[in-house]
Amino acid sequence: MIPEKKVYVGMSADILHSGHINLLEKAASLGKVTVGLLTDAAIASYKRIPFLKYEERFSVVKNIKWVSEVIPQNTLDYRPNLVKVRPDIVVHGDDWRHGVQSKTREQVIETLDSWGGRLIEVEYTENISSSKIIEGVSKLSMTPDLRVSSLKRLLSKKDFLRFADVHSGLSGLILENTKVLSNGNLVEFDGMWSSSLVDSTTRGMPDNESVDITERLQGLDNVLSVTSKPVIFDGDTGGKEEHFRLNVKKLERYGISAVIIEDKIGLKQNSLFGMERIQHLDSPESFASKILSGVKSKLNPDFMVIARIESLIAGAGIRDALNRAQIYAAAGADGIMIHSREKNPTEIFEFMKKFNKLNLNLPIIIIPTTFNSVTELELVYSGARIIIYANHLLRAAYPAMKLAAETILRNGRSLELDKDLMTIKEILNFVPNS
Repeated sequence: MIPEKKVYVGMSADILHSGHINLLEKAASLGKVTVGLLTDAAIASYKRIPFLKYEERFSVVKNIKWVSEVIPQNTLDYRPNLVKVRPDIVVHGDDWRHGVQSKTREQVIETLDSWGGRLIEVEYTENISSSKIIEGVSKLSMTPDLRVSSLKRLLSKKDFLRFADVHSGLSGLILENTKVLSNGNLVEFDGMWSSSLVDSTTRGMPDNESVDITERLQGLDNVLSVTSKPVIFDGDTGGKEEHFRLNVKKLERYGISAVIIEDKIGLKQNSLFGMERIQHLDSPESFASKILSGVKSKLNPDFMVIARIESLIAGAGIRDALNRAQIYAAAGADGIMIHSREKNPTEIFEFMKKFNKLNLNLPIIIIPTTFNSVTELELVYSGARIIIYANHLLRAAYPAMKLAAETILRNGRSLELDKDLMTIKEILNFVPNS
């Protein structure tokens, strides 16, 4: 008797549709099917984290009649599983010939050739896209609780997360949908940063907490209505401890994933002023009490209270920063943000090196506004888990708007601006349901 051929199918199976069924039916007609089900981390390496967790997807796929076995595929790279299974045939849709998975396809063909295996590609099912379905489902079913929890889930699956400032529904859509190919990988923003500086500036107000949290959340509601990614909220000093407890609950109700508060007191002075303005640090014990109060008041255990340490801004030094980090960690902080206004990242790297030796098991958050020559990879290698581009979308928008106003005034018409503008059709197509 001729042994049944071994067939391997790699898939995400986040949301199954007729294209998946066609593929598996074809695979089963060729032999015994083993599905390599991509883990959450494998999927997150090239697109957004899956809507369904691995265990949920596994339960569905193993019960499909054409599937004989399901094994985890821990990376986008098929080769480790192919060497383990040594299939006669790999079946995949023909849509991976171009784009982010084209290199993976080449590796599969080369590996199969080494033992005489072959790749069979099934014609892509038109007008069906898992990614588009998932994006639609995400927005429709993204409850506040699910959104709160999305940040911790991302941290558990990705090496680092990339956030940027958001100040309107339109900027939220840009962060939600912008993706680029970089070194063969598809990269995107993982979430949004609700900055007090940005919120104040867009209202023409000074960055000194003159815009209260209620007003800021009313503006942020526009963003939350049209996006699904996690939001980290800039909570400045957190205000009075009694108010902070209430604000944590308020942020949770909106679906915010985390709040970052800084250990300063008095009228807020933007940290980038550094020693040009008097920066008063709170005592570590007093600030730790505020952190503990916020941690105790949260209802969702996945909501994160993150301590922002201003020792380097105030000139208190790395030793003071490390001491504060330990005290804040003991108070229950879910992460530590270390800030610096230096153009050279040396003190940030030194802090992270010494912080890592403390084994506090907390994510480090970095905002590289002034030391912007440092790369994400350098920061991640040193221990950073979240990198926030804190005000760049706003800073890009201002000169563009100023140029538009000046050009109209200079020419008495708008024709000269056309080369720098989106067309009306483009902007209508960019906004959903226009």
